[in-house]
Amino acid sequence: MKILPILCATILVSCAITQNTSESINLIAKASCGTCNFDMTNDECELAVEIDKKHYFVEGSSVDGHGDAHSATGLCSTIRDAKIIGKVRHGVFVAESFQLIPIN
Repeated sequence: MKILPILCATILVSCAITQNTSESINLIAKASCGTCNFDMTNDECELAVEIDKKHYFVEGSSVDGHGDAHSATGLCSTIRDAKIIGKVRHGVFVAESFQLIPIN
């Protein structure tokens, strides 16, 4: 019966890690279509960001909200820099602000 307490502790730690990040994130991050460029699993194109070498789908903005996603500079065709403000909640980046940085 020693396995049961270990299993319970493992589940609790896993849940705590994937829950909310209370710290607000305010930084320049890599942004792109998670499906097309970050090898994330999804049935359709969806905006994602890279934070601390981890990829998160974005809630509060979309690939189509930033121009033609499939153009040469679109988010399905390239990885762009973006100024992001928000929090990671339940494994998703919840954007308070999401602004692509113009390509020079």
